[in-house]
Amino acid sequence: MFRPVPGQTLVVVSDAHLGYAPSAVEAALLEFLDVVPALGDALLVNGDLFEFWFAYRSVVPRHAFRVAAALAGLSRRLPVFMVGGNHDRWGLDFWDREAGVHYAPHRLEFTAGDRQVLAVHGDGLRNPRRLTRMLQWLVASRTASAAYRALHPELGFPLVHRLSALLGGHGVHGPLVDVAAAEQRAWAEQQLLENPSIELLVLGHTHRAALVQVAPGRHYLNPGAWFDQFRYAVVHRDGAELRQFTPSGPLQPAPAAPQ
Repeated sequence: MFRPVPGQTLVVVSDAHLGYAPSAVEAALLEFLDVVPALGDALLVNGDLFEFWFAYRSVVPRHAFRVAAALAGLSRRLPVFMVGGNHDRWGLDFWDREAGVHYAPHRLEFTAGDRQVLAVHGDGLRNPRRLTRMLQWLVASRTASAAYRALHPELGFPLVHRLSALLGGHGVHGPLVDVAAAEQRAWAEQQLLENPSIELLVLGHTHRAALVQVAPGRHYLNPGAWFDQFRYAVVHRDGAELRQFTPSGPLQPAPAAPQ
């Protein structure tokens, strides 16, 4: 079922990989979140906001505090939606219950700007190398999640940060990204052709910005990676735009936090 969103303009951001990207990337994102209400009526965070996120029942990552608090504050002003990515979809009920964010680990359906939107992060649409495929299957299992939750956070968080590259790369250019982006576009176009109810399909994951009109009024959108020159997108009644955020002044990197 598509959840209605008041207003006409949706802001979309994806793949910040906070905790891996330089601290200036977080500083820019915090400034961006402050101005989102001037850009649109709702915000979609489409996966891999963090390099790694895991919500214990009473503990969340310290390094994520600043952005999580900013999203919680923003959610009191306008609807905030979040889809989990292959690096950060272990959220339990934290985002909905504590931050007021409409969260789903794999996909969200809602209406924005009179458009029916399907948001999916985009991992698992192609066949990765065997080791990556096995690791993705393992970390998605309930058994692995329960076992990880049994670890003390001081052991669990550093362990996964060392292994996080196996969950997916951080490339923006090169032949592997070209192939992944082409496969993702083909998948998106097929979904739009086979599902007339979807008017906008939003993906992330490949870090490659794309805006494709598959049919009149029906688009595939990937905003690109936030860590790559602060890319985002805005969807409005008349279409969509790929944009880049320009900070208001020299960035002051956020203080480093323990992983």
